[in-house]
Parts: sequence; structure tokens; C-alpha cells
Amino acid sequence: MSSTRNERIIAATPERLYRALTDPAALSVWLAPGDMTGEIHHFDLREGGGYEMSLYYPDTETGSPGKTGTHEDRFSATFTELAPNKKVVQAIRFDSDDPAFGGKMQMTVLLEPVRENIRVTFLFTDIPPGIRPEDNTEGTEQSLDKLERYVTQGS
Repeated sequence: MSSTRNERIIAATPERLYRALTDPAALSVWLAPGDMTGEIHHFDLREGGGYEMSLYYPDTETGSPGKTGTHEDRFSATFTELAPNKKVVQAIRFDSDDPAFGGKMQMTVLLEPVRENIRVTFLFTDIPPGIRPEDNTEGTEQSLDKLERYVTQGS
């Protein structure tokens, strides 16, 4: 199992960033990397609660890139720690018949003040072997682009 780390300094308040990390409407906008789109199926914001989400590849994507279906990655996330305006920790399981995507991946998001800005750190641990770390890093960078736009320019 591997791990990745992405960081970005974002000009936003910790409250605004935490809301974007814990609001289903916000997650559906920014969490899907690149040209992918997101849909939240169920959401329960509390430690021990969580959500189920689908990430959809664009129709123009050739082949069958999805872990769950031809153009879909579906996963369930459980909130294991919620520290308002500081940290969100989730255990993520992909909905896939392929054992290479099995297991529980952990995503920790840290929010740390840096002068008037916030350092946002995404740390993934226990990444399933079917996900290349470099692909996870690239996808996280694309999601961070969307998150930054979401909190600085609005949805």
C-alpha cells in the first residue's frame, strides 16, 4: 500500500474551506478531478457517518476507465475524525469487483493557517494497489484546483 501528499496555500478562511470539505453540494462540485463530475447519493455529517458518491468520467473518455462501471468510480466514505476548521479524516472504500481496488484508503485533509491564508494538505494512506500513486497525486491536484476556485470565486 502506498501514500501520497499534496499541499496548496489557498486564500480563504478555515471556516469556508471546512464547509467546502463537509457540504455535499460543495463536494459534488470540487471533489471530482479534471473533467469528471460528481454526485452525492447519501450524506451524514458526523463522526461515524459519511457519504456515498459517484465520480463520472466524461463521455469522451475512451475505454473503460471506471473502477465501478464503464465510466463510474463509486465509493463510500466514513468520517473518522471531524475537527471543525482544522481537519477532516475519511476512510474510503471503492465499489469495485476488482480486488486491486479493495481495502480501505484513508484521506486526511489538514487546514493550517499561514498568515492570512490556509495551507490545505491532502494526505492519502493505504492507497489500493490498483491506483498508481502518481495518478492519485495528479487527480488530487486537479481536485485542489477546483477546491481553490470554489472557495475563492464561489460555486
